[in-house]
Formats: sequence, structure tokens, C-alpha cells
Amino acid sequence: MAEQPFASSRRMLVLSAGVLVLPLLGFVLLMRRPALDLHWEHHPSHFWLVLATAALSAVLAYATGTAAQRRGDARVMLVSLAFLSAAGFLGLHALATPGVLLDEANAGFAVATPVGIAIGSLFAVASSADFGGDRAVRAVVLARRARVVLLVVMAAWAVASLAQLPPLQADQVVPEQAGGLLGPLALVAILLYGVAAARYLRLWLLRPSLMLLSMLSAFVLLAEAMVAVVFARNWQLSWWEWHVLMLAAFALVALGARLQWHEERFADLYLQDTVAGEREMSVLFADLQGFTTFSEAHEPAEVTAMLNTFFQVAVPPVVRQYGGDIDRIIGDALMVTFNKRGDQPDHAARAAGAGLALQEATSRVLAEHPDWPRFRVGINSGPVLVSLLGTEGGRTHTVIGDTVNTASRIEGKAPGGGVAIGPATKALLPAARTESLGPMELKGKTEPIEVHRLLALG
Repeated sequence: MAEQPFASSRRMLVLSAGVLVLPLLGFVLLMRRPALDLHWEHHPSHFWLVLATAALSAVLAYATGTAAQRRGDARVMLVSLAFLSAAGFLGLHALATPGVLLDEANAGFAVATPVGIAIGSLFAVASSADFGGDRAVRAVVLARRARVVLLVVMAAWAVASLAQLPPLQADQVVPEQAGGLLGPLALVAILLYGVAAARYLRLWLLRPSLMLLSMLSAFVLLAEAMVAVVFARNWQLSWWEWHVLMLAAFALVALGARLQWHEERFADLYLQDTVAGEREMSVLFADLQGFTTFSEAHEPAEVTAMLNTFFQVAVPPVVRQYGGDIDRIIGDALMVTFNKRGDQPDHAARAAGAGLALQEATSRVLAEHPDWPRFRVGINSGPVLVSLLGTEGGRTHTVIGDTVNTASRIEGKAPGGGVAIGPATKALLPAARTESLGPMELKGKTEPIEVHRLLALG
């Protein structure tokens, strides 16, 4: 019985390989038998086909970029740049359709597609690399900068094309297939997409999943599209094929994402450090002292209004000012992590500042509602395992470990309206003003832990 999932995965791979080779065989047939390579020049169809492909790629760029930012995953971030490159240059290519938006063909817009897909191949092969530790953190930072550079390049390309600057002047208008210097560029892109697909295949063999299969299939289709870019005849069926192949490539990934559990659509692409990596982190817990008593004495609608009022003022400084990640909100309880992506070396100071800011913000609410319960905050620092938990139908990206458990226990000992910190956090805040709450017995700990109340960061 244990072999059945593997056998099913092998059948899926064989079936996918068969489907992926068909477009290439069809293209070879059209090249060998020109009589079958019919001519069809319909500018509106070209415009809407390219524009739809660009729009789909843009949606994928946004979705993967959002997921990458949230999880700090370098691979998904680089994938988003590959989609962004395709989306931007395809959008420019749509403008090249004569008689739709522009009266005449434009050289820069006409060759934008192979340029954009070629640039995308760089990000595709980079995304297939194995990042870990500090390299992954640096890769995310560099990818963010690369996104800005890419947007600038696309804008500059548009300006140069409209201004018909050399070598994109009007008398150099070329067909949409790659000629001259674009030929070697397309061949390099084909090679890079092939390498990326091979690496994703290796990842798929280690952990078969629909999203990995969708990505490697998309890279194969993009490589095949670039083959057609090099050899296809303008406005013939072979030329239309590479437009359709690009649409199919992005549609495959979109379909794969649509079929995944919505909370972690791109989880199967995550790097190992994102799935199960250790970080030095600070964890903040907060809940309302006396919440149960308050709930018993008030209607559910009043309790909900009270919680929303508190969270509306408590969450913004924690997230926006101090860069905390809300891991979960359960009832009146709030769990926030710092340095989850490995890019906040000052995580203890951030957590401490967030705790004090939370109490300051909620104290203003309490001034208007003195009968409401008060928040108590507990913070602890140390090694934490960042982990993807669950399976299809229910997955969450969270943190686990003794550091987390201890933070929760410290919060339970914190005074109402105060911020309590563990010894590891205090050691990371040498300038902070604190007062000892004494050694405390914490559930699950064999030895008492001295807990301090944080008064100020100093």
C-alpha cells in the first residue's frame, strides 16, 4: 500500500511528459511541412491573446510576491520576478499590434516578448537553486531590489520604444520572431528554462506535489515557446503556437494554485528553511486579564465590540512600527513573532518596543472604558523552529519550540497592564529598565525562571 502514492506520482509525471512533448512535436511537423503552417493574420485576436497572457502572469506575480513577502521565501520571490518580467514585457508586446492601440508596428514593442521571457529565465533558474540560512535572507533582499530594477528597465524600454531610440528606430522594425542578436538570447533562455525545469523535477522527485509539477511544466512550455520564437514564421500557425504556449504555461501555474489550500497556495515551493528552519526569535503573547469574567457578564456582541476596539489600536503599532508578524489571534489572545524571516537581528528590541506600545495604545481605550479588562504581555527570546504544519485542507505556517511555550507561560504571570520578559530577552536588552518579579514556577519547566517587568527600553 505504501507504494501506491509513489506509483500514482510516476504515472502523473509520465502523463505530464507526454502532454508537454506534444506541442514540440506539432511545431516540428509545421516546420517540416510548410503547407500545414497556415497563415492567419488577425490583429485583434493577437492583441487580446497577448494581453490576457500578460494579465494572468501579472496576477501570478502579485500572488507569489505577496506569499514571498509574508514568508520571506527566496524561491517564491524569484518566481514572482519571473512572472513579473513576462507580464511587463508581454503587456508592451500587446501594444505592438498594428491598428489596435498604435497605428503602426513598433520595433521595441514587437521584440518585447522574447526579451521579457529571456529575462524571466534568469529568475527561473535562480529560483531553482538551493538556498539556506543567511543566503536565503540575502537572496530575498536582493530580489526586492531586483524587482525595482526590473520595473525601471521595463519603463525605460517603453520610453525607448515610443521614442524610437537606436536600435529600436522605425526603420529597424522586425517581425515578432527572434532574429539577429535575439536568436542567441532565445537559445540561452531555452537552456536556462531547461536547467530550471530539471532542478524542479529533482525537487518533485523528493516531494511530489501539484505545484512543483505545474512550475516545471510551465518552464518546459516557456522553453518550447522560445524555440518557436526562433524558428516560427510570422503570422503562421507556428507563430501563433508560441503565444498559446505562454498562456498555457501561466494557466498551469494558476490552476495549480487554485487547487491548493488557499492559506498556503505556494507552500510546496518553499525552501527547506521556510518549511522547517531554525531561527533566533522573540515571541510575544498578549491576552486580557479577566476576559472570562467579562464575557460571562456581557452579551457576545458587546464582547466582540470590546475586542475589536482593542485590536484596532493594539495591532497597528505591533505590525507597522515594530515589524511583528501576527501568528494568530484566538479570542482575546494575540501571538506575535519577530525575526520569523531571519531579517530582524534586533528582534528582542522590536518585541519589547511592541509590547510597550501595545500597552500604551490600549491604555487610552481603558481611559474611556475603565470597566474593561487589561492586557498582559509576555515576551521570550531564543531558538525557534519555523514550521509548516498540516496538510491539504488545513495548513499553517507557524513557530514551535520551548521558547514559544515559555513566552506563553510568562504572559500568564505578567501583571495586568504590564510587559513581562524572560531572562533571554532581558540579556538582549542591556539598556532596558526592568524590575524583577522574582523566580517563577512555570508549567512544564523543571526549574524556576526569573521574570522581569519591562519598564522602558532605556
